[in-house]
Amino acid sequence: MAYIEYRLEDEIAYLTLSRPEKRNAMSDNMVAELSEHVDRAAAEAKAVVIHGQGDHFCAGLDLSEQEIKDPLQSIMGSRTWHAVFQRIRSGAIPYFAALHGGAIGGGLELAAVAHVRIADATTFFALPEGQRGIFLGGGGSVNITRLMGVPRTMDLMLTGRVLSAEEAERIGVVTYLTEAGGAVAKATELAKKAITNAPLSNYAIINALPRVPETGYDEGLFFESMIAAFTQSTPEAHQRLRDFLEKRAARIAPSS
Repeated sequence: MAYIEYRLEDEIAYLTLSRPEKRNAMSDNMVAELSEHVDRAAAEAKAVVIHGQGDHFCAGLDLSEQEIKDPLQSIMGSRTWHAVFQRIRSGAIPYFAALHGGAIGGGLELAAVAHVRIADATTFFALPEGQRGIFLGGGGSVNITRLMGVPRTMDLMLTGRVLSAEEAERIGVVTYLTEAGGAVAKATELAKKAITNAPLSNYAIINALPRVPETGYDEGLFFESMIAAFTQSTPEAHQRLRDFLEKRAARIAPSS
């Protein structure tokens, strides 16, 4: 049984979480499938749209599997999530998370490693780990806190607070809001724009930009100058700059 559907269209890979009867809760087998599809997309796509089938994006970890795990098994399971999510976050191609319904626990952890998050009007976010007697295990203590900060993350975990799509957009957890059912179309629109960029520029944006703020001020500026020089010295960059200077490149205009 396939828990994740994979489709490649116009150089964009679509990963569909396909366990709607379980609200797309992530089992060990589902994480293994995700790992395979992430590798496949890296080999043949220029961008990825990830979304969920049914009424929800993802309800997080499949808790039915956790009762039978000892501490070492739980650690290894968590590290498996980390490995997959790190390949998404620090790969060569951008990921666009199209969200609807619940993005809960591990579902929010998955959304957090995407590079752009789009939420439709039905989306809500929660971290109920405290209520379940567990803790974040899919990288959320690193990635979610970077999105919304430690105080807000702690609030969700301690109090059971649920964030609406509008609240999430206001604090920067998501970048785009759409009407109900519109997230995948918007994610596709954005992915189509991203794949027109130079691949090396996309790689630098994905991998250098998150690291620079984590360095000291002078180190960050030096890091930036090195990446800028590297990207600007390629034949593709030279051609794109010539196209711009000779007015063959598309003009920048406000979004409609």
